[in-house]
Amino acid sequence: MLVFLVKRIFNAAVVMLAVAAMAFLIFRFVGDPVEMMVNEQTTQAQRDQLREHLGLNDSVFVQFERFVVNAAHGDFGISYRNQRPVSELIAERFPATLELVLVATILSLLIGIPLGVVTAIHRGTWYSETLQFGSILGVSLPSFVVGIMLILTFSVTLGWAPAFGRGDVVHIGWWSTGFLTRSGRASLILPSLSLALFQITLVMRLVRAEMLETMRMDFIKFARARGVPARRVQFRHALRNCLMPVITMTGMQFGNLIAFALITETVFQWPGMGLLFMQAITFVDIPVMAAYLCIVSFIFVAINTLVDITYAVIDPRLRHQGH
Repeated sequence: MLVFLVKRIFNAAVVMLAVAAMAFLIFRFVGDPVEMMVNEQTTQAQRDQLREHLGLNDSVFVQFERFVVNAAHGDFGISYRNQRPVSELIAERFPATLELVLVATILSLLIGIPLGVVTAIHRGTWYSETLQFGSILGVSLPSFVVGIMLILTFSVTLGWAPAFGRGDVVHIGWWSTGFLTRSGRASLILPSLSLALFQITLVMRLVRAEMLETMRMDFIKFARARGVPARRVQFRHALRNCLMPVITMTGMQFGNLIAFALITETVFQWPGMGLLFMQAITFVDIPVMAAYLCIVSFIFVAINTLVDITYAVIDPRLRHQGH
Protein backbone atom coordinates (compact mmCIF):
# COMPACT_ATOMS: atom_id res chain seq x y z
CA MET A 1 0.00 0.00 0.00
CA LEU A 2 2.87 2.37 0.80
CA VAL A 3 4.41 1.83 -2.65
CA PHE A 4 1.02 2.50 -4.27
CA LEU A 5 0.63 5.76 -2.31
CA VAL A 6 4.14 6.90 -3.21
CA LYS A 7 3.53 6.22 -6.91
CA ARG A 8 0.24 8.14 -6.92
CA ILE A 9 1.72 11.10 -5.05
CA PHE A 10 4.76 11.12 -7.32
CA ASN A 11 2.53 11.08 -10.42
CA ALA A 12 0.50 13.95 -9.01
CA ALA A 13 3.68 15.93 -8.31
CA VAL A 14 4.93 15.37 -11.88
CA VAL A 15 1.62 16.55 -13.33
CA MET A 16 1.63 19.68 -11.16
CA LEU A 17 5.24 20.37 -12.18
CA ALA A 18 4.20 20.18 -15.84
CA VAL A 19 1.31 22.55 -15.15
CA ALA A 20 3.69 24.93 -13.37
CA ALA A 21 5.94 24.86 -16.45
CA MET A 22 2.98 25.80 -18.66
CA ALA A 23 2.02 28.63 -16.31
CA PHE A 24 5.63 29.84 -16.27
CA LEU A 25 5.69 29.87 -20.07
CA ILE A 26 2.67 32.18 -19.97
CA PHE A 27 4.67 34.50 -17.72
CA ARG A 28 7.74 34.24 -19.93
CA PHE A 29 6.35 34.63 -23.44
CA VAL A 30 2.96 36.41 -23.23
CA GLY A 31 3.99 40.06 -23.22
CA ASP A 32 6.50 41.93 -21.09
CA PRO A 33 5.48 42.11 -17.40
CA VAL A 34 7.32 45.41 -16.94
CA GLU A 35 5.51 47.09 -19.81
CA MET A 36 2.18 45.89 -18.43
CA MET A 37 2.84 47.23 -14.94
CA VAL A 38 4.14 50.71 -15.76
CA ASN A 39 2.63 53.73 -17.46
CA GLU A 40 3.91 55.96 -20.24
CA GLN A 41 5.56 58.41 -17.82
CA THR A 42 7.84 55.76 -16.31
CA THR A 43 11.50 56.37 -17.11
CA GLN A 44 13.84 53.74 -18.49
CA ALA A 45 15.76 53.71 -15.20
CA GLN A 46 12.57 52.93 -13.30
CA ARG A 47 11.74 50.19 -15.78
CA ASP A 48 15.19 48.65 -15.33
CA GLN A 49 14.83 48.85 -11.56
CA LEU A 50 11.45 47.12 -11.69
CA ARG A 51 12.84 44.44 -14.00
CA GLU A 52 15.64 43.77 -11.52
CA HIS A 53 13.14 43.72 -8.62
CA LEU A 54 10.99 41.14 -10.40
CA GLY A 55 14.04 38.99 -11.11
CA LEU A 56 13.53 39.10 -14.87
CA ASN A 57 17.26 39.48 -15.42
CA ASP A 58 17.94 36.06 -13.90
CA SER A 59 18.31 32.93 -15.98
CA VAL A 60 15.23 30.99 -17.09
CA PHE A 61 15.98 28.11 -14.70
CA VAL A 62 16.34 30.43 -11.71
CA GLN A 63 13.08 32.17 -12.60
CA PHE A 64 11.27 28.84 -12.98
CA GLU A 65 12.58 27.57 -9.65
CA ARG A 66 11.47 30.77 -7.94
CA PHE A 67 8.06 30.55 -9.61
CA VAL A 68 7.51 26.93 -8.44
CA VAL A 69 8.60 27.68 -4.86
CA ASN A 70 6.40 30.78 -4.66
CA ALA A 71 3.42 28.97 -6.20
CA ALA A 72 3.80 26.14 -3.68
CA HIS A 73 3.43 28.78 -0.95
CA GLY A 74 0.40 30.34 -2.67
CA ASP A 75 2.29 33.36 -3.94
CA PHE A 76 1.51 34.13 -7.59
CA GLY A 77 2.71 37.71 -7.62
CA ILE A 78 0.83 40.96 -8.13
CA SER A 79 -2.13 41.38 -10.48
CA TYR A 80 -1.22 43.71 -13.34
CA ARG A 81 -4.76 45.06 -13.54
CA ASN A 82 -5.72 45.35 -9.86
CA GLN A 83 -2.24 45.95 -8.42
CA ARG A 84 -3.05 43.55 -5.58
CA PRO A 85 -1.64 40.15 -4.59
CA VAL A 86 -3.22 37.45 -6.73
CA SER A 87 -3.70 35.25 -3.66
CA GLU A 88 -6.02 37.90 -2.17
CA LEU A 89 -8.08 38.08 -5.35
CA ILE A 90 -8.40 34.28 -5.47
CA ALA A 91 -9.37 34.15 -1.79
CA GLU A 92 -12.13 36.69 -2.44
CA ARG A 93 -13.51 34.90 -5.48
CA PHE A 94 -13.08 31.24 -4.48
CA PRO A 95 -16.05 31.13 -2.02
CA ALA A 96 -18.45 32.27 -4.77
CA THR A 97 -17.25 29.59 -7.19
CA LEU A 98 -17.27 26.84 -4.57
CA GLU A 99 -20.77 27.84 -3.44
CA LEU A 100 -22.04 27.73 -7.01
CA VAL A 101 -20.42 24.35 -7.73
CA LEU A 102 -21.72 22.80 -4.48
CA VAL A 103 -25.29 23.86 -5.22
CA ALA A 104 -25.00 22.62 -8.82
CA THR A 105 -23.66 19.26 -7.60
CA ILE A 106 -26.46 18.84 -5.08
CA LEU A 107 -29.06 19.74 -7.71
CA SER A 108 -27.59 17.24 -10.15
CA LEU A 109 -27.99 14.44 -7.60
CA LEU A 110 -31.43 15.48 -6.34
CA ILE A 111 -32.81 15.76 -9.88
CA GLY A 112 -30.69 13.30 -11.85
CA ILE A 113 -31.09 10.24 -9.59
CA PRO A 114 -34.93 10.27 -9.49
CA LEU A 115 -35.11 10.90 -13.24
CA GLY A 116 -32.73 8.00 -13.88
CA VAL A 117 -34.85 5.70 -11.71
CA VAL A 118 -38.06 6.75 -13.47
CA THR A 119 -36.63 6.18 -16.95
CA ALA A 120 -35.32 2.76 -15.91
CA ILE A 121 -38.43 1.51 -14.13
CA HIS A 122 -40.90 2.85 -16.71
CA ARG A 123 -38.82 2.10 -19.76
CA GLY A 124 -40.74 2.48 -23.02
CA THR A 125 -43.39 4.85 -21.70
CA TRP A 126 -43.95 8.23 -23.35
CA TYR A 127 -42.61 10.22 -20.41
CA SER A 128 -39.53 8.01 -20.15
CA GLU A 129 -38.79 8.57 -23.83
CA THR A 130 -39.42 12.30 -23.40
CA LEU A 131 -36.90 12.44 -20.55
CA GLN A 132 -34.40 10.52 -22.66
CA PHE A 133 -34.82 13.02 -25.48
CA GLY A 134 -34.47 15.87 -23.00
CA SER A 135 -31.22 14.37 -21.70
CA ILE A 136 -29.81 14.47 -25.23
CA LEU A 137 -30.68 18.16 -25.42
CA GLY A 138 -29.08 18.73 -22.02
CA VAL A 139 -25.82 17.18 -23.20
CA SER A 140 -25.87 18.92 -26.57
CA LEU A 141 -26.77 22.51 -25.67
CA PRO A 142 -23.80 24.76 -24.83
CA SER A 143 -23.90 26.11 -21.29
CA PHE A 144 -23.93 29.74 -22.41
CA VAL A 145 -27.06 29.06 -24.51
CA VAL A 146 -28.74 27.43 -21.51
CA GLY A 147 -27.80 30.40 -19.34
CA ILE A 148 -29.18 32.94 -21.81
CA MET A 149 -32.43 30.96 -22.16
CA LEU A 150 -32.84 30.81 -18.38
CA ILE A 151 -32.27 34.56 -18.09
CA LEU A 152 -34.77 35.36 -20.85
CA THR A 153 -37.40 33.03 -19.39
CA PHE A 154 -37.16 33.41 -15.62
CA SER A 155 -35.62 36.88 -15.27
CA VAL A 156 -36.74 38.98 -18.24
CA THR A 157 -40.14 37.40 -18.96
CA LEU A 158 -41.32 36.07 -15.59
CA GLY A 159 -39.17 38.12 -13.23
CA TRP A 160 -38.80 35.24 -10.78
CA ALA A 161 -35.06 35.36 -10.18
CA PRO A 162 -32.15 37.83 -10.58
CA ALA A 163 -30.37 37.76 -13.91
CA PHE A 164 -26.87 38.54 -12.69
CA GLY A 165 -24.75 39.09 -9.61
CA ARG A 166 -24.48 37.25 -6.32
CA GLY A 167 -26.87 39.31 -4.21
CA ASP A 168 -26.12 40.25 -0.61
CA VAL A 169 -23.46 38.15 1.12
CA VAL A 170 -22.43 37.62 4.72
CA HIS A 171 -18.72 37.63 5.59
CA ILE A 172 -17.52 35.05 8.11
CA GLY A 173 -13.85 35.87 8.52
CA TRP A 174 -12.34 35.81 5.02
CA TRP A 175 -15.16 33.57 3.77
CA SER A 176 -18.26 35.05 2.11
CA THR A 177 -21.58 33.27 1.61
CA GLY A 178 -24.91 34.08 0.05
CA PHE A 179 -26.73 31.21 1.77
CA LEU A 180 -27.62 33.42 4.72
CA THR A 181 -29.40 36.15 2.76
CA ARG A 182 -32.60 36.03 0.74
CA SER A 183 -31.14 37.81 -2.29
CA GLY A 184 -28.06 35.57 -2.13
CA ARG A 185 -30.17 32.42 -2.27
CA ALA A 186 -32.32 33.85 -5.07
CA SER A 187 -29.23 34.77 -7.09
CA LEU A 188 -27.98 31.18 -6.88
CA ILE A 189 -31.01 29.65 -8.59
CA LEU A 190 -30.39 30.37 -12.28
CA PRO A 191 -26.58 30.01 -12.46
CA SER A 192 -26.63 26.78 -10.45
CA LEU A 193 -29.35 25.34 -12.70
CA SER A 194 -27.39 26.35 -15.78
CA LEU A 195 -24.20 24.77 -14.44
CA ALA A 196 -26.01 21.64 -13.20
CA LEU A 197 -27.91 20.82 -16.41
CA PHE A 198 -25.10 18.88 -18.07
CA GLN A 199 -24.36 17.06 -14.81
CA ILE A 200 -28.04 16.20 -14.36
CA THR A 201 -28.14 14.48 -17.73
CA LEU A 202 -24.98 12.51 -16.94
CA VAL A 203 -26.32 11.34 -13.57
CA MET A 204 -29.69 10.46 -15.07
CA ARG A 205 -28.24 8.37 -17.89
CA LEU A 206 -25.74 6.65 -15.59
CA VAL A 207 -28.43 5.75 -13.03
CA ARG A 208 -30.68 4.44 -15.80
CA ALA A 209 -27.95 2.24 -17.27
CA GLU A 210 -26.90 0.92 -13.85
CA MET A 211 -30.52 0.27 -12.82
CA LEU A 212 -31.28 -1.68 -16.00
CA GLU A 213 -28.13 -3.75 -15.49
CA THR A 214 -28.84 -4.39 -11.80
CA MET A 215 -32.46 -5.34 -12.38
CA ARG A 216 -31.25 -8.25 -14.53
CA MET A 217 -29.04 -9.70 -11.79
CA ASP A 218 -29.87 -12.93 -9.97
CA PHE A 219 -30.34 -11.43 -6.49
CA ILE A 220 -33.07 -9.14 -7.88
CA LYS A 221 -34.81 -12.12 -9.48
CA PHE A 222 -34.59 -14.06 -6.19
CA ALA A 223 -36.04 -11.11 -4.27
CA ARG A 224 -38.97 -10.95 -6.67
CA ALA A 225 -39.45 -14.71 -6.45
CA ARG A 226 -39.70 -14.44 -2.63
CA GLY A 227 -42.50 -11.95 -3.05
CA VAL A 228 -40.62 -8.83 -1.99
CA PRO A 229 -42.67 -5.73 -2.97
CA ALA A 230 -41.58 -4.12 -6.23
CA ARG A 231 -40.87 -0.73 -4.65
CA ARG A 232 -38.59 -2.32 -2.08
CA VAL A 233 -36.74 -4.28 -4.77
CA GLN A 234 -36.32 -1.19 -6.93
CA PHE A 235 -35.23 1.32 -4.29
CA ARG A 236 -33.68 -0.68 -1.45
CA HIS A 237 -31.90 -3.35 -3.47
CA ALA A 238 -31.39 -2.08 -7.02
CA LEU A 239 -30.88 1.64 -6.43
CA ARG A 240 -28.46 1.18 -3.52
CA ASN A 241 -26.22 -0.93 -5.75
CA CYS A 242 -26.24 1.83 -8.40
CA LEU A 243 -25.13 4.69 -6.18
CA MET A 244 -21.41 3.83 -5.94
CA PRO A 245 -20.56 4.66 -9.58
CA VAL A 246 -22.80 7.73 -9.39
CA ILE A 247 -20.94 9.06 -6.36
CA THR A 248 -17.60 8.29 -8.00
CA MET A 249 -18.57 10.09 -11.19
CA THR A 250 -19.91 13.06 -9.23
CA GLY A 251 -16.65 13.38 -7.32
CA MET A 252 -14.57 13.28 -10.48
CA GLN A 253 -16.89 15.77 -12.21
CA PHE A 254 -16.52 18.22 -9.31
CA GLY A 255 -13.24 19.48 -10.74
CA ASN A 256 -14.83 19.82 -14.17
CA LEU A 257 -17.59 21.99 -12.73
CA ILE A 258 -15.03 24.30 -11.13
CA ALA A 259 -13.06 24.52 -14.36
CA PHE A 260 -16.03 25.08 -16.65
CA ALA A 261 -17.95 27.35 -14.29
CA LEU A 262 -16.16 30.25 -15.98
CA ILE A 263 -18.74 30.25 -18.81
CA THR A 264 -21.67 30.26 -16.41
CA GLU A 265 -20.02 32.92 -14.25
CA THR A 266 -19.44 35.10 -17.32
CA VAL A 267 -23.06 34.81 -18.51
CA PHE A 268 -24.51 35.57 -15.07
CA GLN A 269 -21.72 37.95 -14.01
CA TRP A 270 -21.16 35.72 -10.99
CA PRO A 271 -18.16 37.12 -9.06
CA GLY A 272 -16.17 33.88 -8.88
CA MET A 273 -12.79 32.64 -10.08
CA GLY A 274 -14.11 31.95 -13.57
CA LEU A 275 -15.21 35.54 -14.11
CA LEU A 276 -11.88 36.72 -12.67
CA PHE A 277 -10.09 34.50 -15.20
CA MET A 278 -12.12 35.82 -18.13
CA GLN A 279 -11.37 39.39 -17.05
CA ALA A 280 -7.70 38.46 -16.76
CA ILE A 281 -7.73 37.24 -20.37
CA THR A 282 -9.36 40.48 -21.52
CA PHE A 283 -6.72 42.63 -19.79
CA VAL A 284 -3.83 40.15 -20.28
CA ASP A 285 -3.43 39.86 -16.50
CA ILE A 286 -0.86 37.07 -16.63
CA PRO A 287 -0.38 36.38 -12.88
CA VAL A 288 -4.13 35.78 -12.46
CA MET A 289 -4.19 33.52 -15.53
CA ALA A 290 -1.28 31.47 -14.23
CA ALA A 291 -2.78 31.22 -10.73
CA TYR A 292 -6.13 30.04 -12.10
CA LEU A 293 -4.42 27.40 -14.23
CA CYS A 294 -2.41 26.07 -11.27
CA ILE A 295 -5.30 26.08 -8.79
CA VAL A 296 -7.81 24.35 -11.08
CA SER A 297 -5.19 21.78 -12.10
CA PHE A 298 -4.37 21.13 -8.44
CA ILE A 299 -8.07 20.49 -7.73
CA PHE A 300 -8.25 18.03 -10.64
CA VAL A 301 -5.10 16.22 -9.56
CA ALA A 302 -6.09 16.10 -5.89
CA ILE A 303 -9.55 14.67 -6.62
CA ASN A 304 -8.23 12.05 -9.04
CA THR A 305 -5.51 11.03 -6.58
CA LEU A 306 -8.04 10.70 -3.76
CA VAL A 307 -10.30 8.59 -5.99
CA ASP A 308 -7.39 6.30 -6.90
CA ILE A 309 -6.44 5.88 -3.26
CA THR A 310 -10.06 5.20 -2.28
CA TYR A 311 -10.33 2.53 -4.96
CA ALA A 312 -7.14 0.92 -3.69
CA VAL A 313 -8.50 0.85 -0.14
CA ILE A 314 -11.77 -0.73 -1.31
CA ASP A 315 -10.21 -3.17 -3.79
CA PRO A 316 -6.75 -4.41 -2.68
CA ARG A 317 -6.13 -5.94 -6.13
CA LEU A 318 -5.51 -2.49 -7.55
CA ARG A 319 -2.51 -2.01 -5.29
CA HIS A 320 -0.63 -4.76 -7.13
CA GLN A 321 -1.48 -3.60 -10.65
CA GLY A 322 0.94 -1.43 -12.56
CA HIS A 323 -1.42 1.51 -13.14
